[in-house]
Amino acid sequence: MEGYEVRTSNSKKGKALFATKKYDQGDVILEEEPLVSCQFAWNAAYRYLACDYCMRPLETPEQNVRRLSCKPDIVLPHSDCFETNLEAITNCDHCGALYCSEGCKQKAFVAYHRLLCHDSSDPQHPIVVLLEAWKQMHYPPETTSIMLLVRILAYIQQSSDPSDAVAKVKQFCHRTVNEDAELVHKLLGEQFVDQLNTLRELTANVVSGDHVQEFLTPEGFCTLMALVGTNGQGIGTSPLAMWVNAVLELTMSDDERQQLDLFIDKLYQYVEEESGTFLNTEGSGLFQLQSACNHSCAPNAESTFPYGNHRVQLKALKPILPGDEICISYLDECSLQRSRHSRQKELAQNYLFVCWCERCSQQSSQPDCTSEEEMSDEEIDADD
Repeated sequence: MEGYEVRTSNSKKGKALFATKKYDQGDVILEEEPLVSCQFAWNAAYRYLACDYCMRPLETPEQNVRRLSCKPDIVLPHSDCFETNLEAITNCDHCGALYCSEGCKQKAFVAYHRLLCHDSSDPQHPIVVLLEAWKQMHYPPETTSIMLLVRILAYIQQSSDPSDAVAKVKQFCHRTVNEDAELVHKLLGEQFVDQLNTLRELTANVVSGDHVQEFLTPEGFCTLMALVGTNGQGIGTSPLAMWVNAVLELTMSDDERQQLDLFIDKLYQYVEEESGTFLNTEGSGLFQLQSACNHSCAPNAESTFPYGNHRVQLKALKPILPGDEICISYLDECSLQRSRHSRQKELAQNYLFVCWCERCSQQSSQPDCTSEEEMSDEEIDADD
């Protein structure tokens, strides 16, 4: 029996995930693979090699850090503590898309690739044209990809039961038309009306048919774009990070530990100098259960990707009792530490809602904050 259930929370939140049993800190609540996932367009263009289905990186930690730092002579100690099986890498016989295994290749073909297989070297192919148009509209840092939307449409069109596939996708749609339009405005910028029409026309050249026609109308496409923009869970995988996690678990002397810590710090310094903050293979996926988790500025759970692919794990950050809503943070750790004013501003800009979690409700009832943190936030906001 599962220890959670999805049910309606309230009119503002819509659906939510609730615990039906007790979880202690560190307990795994659920694991889930996405309906579809996709690597970000610019991330792929910058040669972050990954499985085209599950987003597992297709390089060893040593290859990864050498590429990111542009230092081909780096040798990682304890490389045997982290297994990287690159021997199973295969590719599509027709288009050359790379996969970490034959299993992923077959899953992709069944889910969407049969329709989307194409010659990526042909600049006139509809998918290549669409991707290039998207990249000119959506520069890094990336938050979603038009190809996630395209894979959703292909998933529906290829499905043995298209009506059921459409129903699964529509589970993610619960906003009004005006809210969808405002979200797309935030995603694409001031020229979003023209850009949305361009993307819709180019997408229709890639995937079309009776089962997806409702999503290719102006209103339907706007809804689908808002869906991938807000329900798409960010996915980040890194061979270097997984190696670091593995070596930190090794037993060693204090002196060895100190030397290892200094070595790791130096590695990240090299990488940051050459590649900035873009360290991971990045993309997004559409998760049926995980997407039911609402935001809280004091989350009791977090989403992680411990297997180095697109399989998400939801883990308890603190004790959770039966009946408690399971919440994650849509904000990063740095943003969570800022004032309520700054958190609300970021949530309003990116997700179009006002947070009334317990932490925000308590802070809103307190006298106006004049702390150094609040003043610092106001200075930052003034510069935005």
